[in-house]
Amino acid sequence: MALMKVKFDLKKRVKLAQTVWFMYWFAVMAGVLVFSMGLFFKIELRKRSELMDNNESHFLPNLLIFMGLLACGINAVGGKICYDSLDPAKFAKWKPMLKPFLVLCVGFNGLLVVTALLCFLMRIPMQFTLAEGLRNGMKFYKDTDTPGRCYMKRTLDLMQMEFRCCGNDNYRDWFEIQWVSNRYLDFSAKEVKDRIGSNVDGQYLMDGVPFSCCNPSSPRPCIQHQMTNNTAHYSYDHYTEELNVWKRGCRDAMLSYYGGMMNTIGALVLLVTILEVAVTVGLQYVDSSLSTLANPDDPESESEGWILEKTMKETFTDIMAKMKAMGKGSKVEEGDEAAVATVS
Repeated sequence: MALMKVKFDLKKRVKLAQTVWFMYWFAVMAGVLVFSMGLFFKIELRKRSELMDNNESHFLPNLLIFMGLLACGINAVGGKICYDSLDPAKFAKWKPMLKPFLVLCVGFNGLLVVTALLCFLMRIPMQFTLAEGLRNGMKFYKDTDTPGRCYMKRTLDLMQMEFRCCGNDNYRDWFEIQWVSNRYLDFSAKEVKDRIGSNVDGQYLMDGVPFSCCNPSSPRPCIQHQMTNNTAHYSYDHYTEELNVWKRGCRDAMLSYYGGMMNTIGALVLLVTILEVAVTVGLQYVDSSLSTLANPDDPESESEGWILEKTMKETFTDIMAKMKAMGKGSKVEEGDEAAVATVS
């Protein structure tokens, strides 16, 4: 028994073909949207690649771009098939390749589901990429005179101001690295000597943060140096005082930005998948309804359309039987080749 069998007359077949044709061209626009989102995501990753230690994966945006282009091509062909189905002479040339095309559409829908899942799951590796990249970027913040790293200070400052964040996990990350270039340190000063001698790495460490960590909404002038020294500032207690620097870490801020972008793209791809499934089902109805005409010579005769010619269980059994037959066929061929080799 066919799955979801529907009876059609000429009027219903024409209406079905026109509806599916319209849906296919709407799906073409959806493919353009997926392509655009993939391109936008790739550009956003490129813009901040140095903050990801240049280890960011472009697999997902490249996959989105590929799927968008593939969607445009498949849906354009599907729309053409539906348009030609209204003319028996034109539809005849599509008939031999319609079954393989439907199989291709089903496979494409499966790839869309996988792409959507990857959009939701890529947040995990992105977290580690950002953590490592920001950690290395902060180490290079002071290297304004080093070729290849002279841009890092500007990049980090702009990033902290744009995302309203400070440090990797929080502002205290800046206390653990030297972020002031030796070029601007007076090594004859006692304070500088004491700070350099106070740690085994010989770095100039201080309880301060770059200016880009300052919150402009704070009513108090920014306290970015000696942040843990209560006596250095009037009416100040760093344990209880509302600090006027951003408290949020940049890894969390950027992960929220990129994660939100990937979740949005994933939801979009799922919606496109639903549309693609709908047009695939519609095309199957078009094909089956034209293949079962009561009188093939009379276009106005009634016909039946279905999603599957048999039930789900019967269809699955047939597929497994065909796969087993193919497996046995390959074993027989291998046995024949072995016998020939033995005789020779």
